[in-house]
Amino acid sequence: MTPDVIQPVAAGGGLPIVTKMQDPKEKFYRHFQVEVTSLQDQIDRLSTIAAVGGERKDAADSILAAISRLSSEVADASDFVPSYDQRNYAQAIKTLTDKLNVTTAKLAPRSRFQFKSRIQPSSAKSDPRVLSNSNDTATSQATRTPAASTASEVQDTIAPLPPTTVRNYNDEMAQPSTSHIRKPSFSTARDIAIYGQTDLHILLPATASHATSSGRLTDISGCVVDMSRATGSTAPFANLALKNIERSLVLAGNVDGPVHITGIRNSILVVSARQVRIHECHNVDVYFYCGSRPIIEDCSHMRFAPLPRSFESPGDDSKNQWDQVDDFKWLKAEASPNWSVLPVDERLEERIWSDVVPGEPGKGLKDILQAVKIARG
Repeated sequence: MTPDVIQPVAAGGGLPIVTKMQDPKEKFYRHFQVEVTSLQDQIDRLSTIAAVGGERKDAADSILAAISRLSSEVADASDFVPSYDQRNYAQAIKTLTDKLNVTTAKLAPRSRFQFKSRIQPSSAKSDPRVLSNSNDTATSQATRTPAASTASEVQDTIAPLPPTTVRNYNDEMAQPSTSHIRKPSFSTARDIAIYGQTDLHILLPATASHATSSGRLTDISGCVVDMSRATGSTAPFANLALKNIERSLVLAGNVDGPVHITGIRNSILVVSARQVRIHECHNVDVYFYCGSRPIIEDCSHMRFAPLPRSFESPGDDSKNQWDQVDDFKWLKAEASPNWSVLPVDERLEERIWSDVVPGEPGKGLKDILQAVKIARG
């Protein structure tokens, strides 16, 4: 495959320099490989997601939807992808689907009990060995005491399982409180799942670091969500999904694997990850570290900046590819109009990140959103 023709950004910042027309076939190939690798990783991690509350099922449904979307993209690319490559793509999608089906089948709950029929098979009725003992059997059954019969029946009775109590951290966060900051511990959870919250300042304490096998933030409006303390360098998320978020500030913390960002509007994100894929997002500022080229699709008015100093981790930042964004829905030679580098003079001051965002004494959610210039609905 030919090398990528998008060059690093020009000196002093700005959009990437495109030296020649990109080959749509090559660009789609790279996009397809990235998506397949990501989906394989998500399938492999299904076993780490708790089945309680349908979280694992939601993750599996999300993977299936992504596979379906990728299949549609292959069909749409038929104008410039040769038929031989299309067959290879179709086979890869089939392999992904089969892998997902096998994995979900293995993870499906199995019954602890099996019932055996007491009815003799028809072949036994004509077996002379059975007929010869029929009288003895009848006599034995007639002389069984009620106590013996009851004991036998008890063996086949399934005792009710003890009730289990699942702690709902999202319900707890939504309850009225005298504190203007919610600090869910997720002490009984394996992963972090925050959803359906409006007009809250949510701060994950460092003690929630045991639950970072995966993270999901869904259906959030008008909130400040800070997960950075629970996801330090020693306990990063294995993967993270952000979906359907509006007018919010999200400090996603560190992610050791991929981040999927979908349906974010009029918000600010801060995240450090190896891979970042952004779909259907509009008017979003992203401050981040990315170990590979970020990917956007069906987005508009996206602006990118490096991590604020308050969130930087020790190490060489020369590998940060925050400004080398690939727009897979923009195949023209000109630079994509859907994203740009956030001008230095428009980036939030370091004081905002270090003092205001964590929550100053006497300051609330409204003050933080106003300081970061997010308008409340």
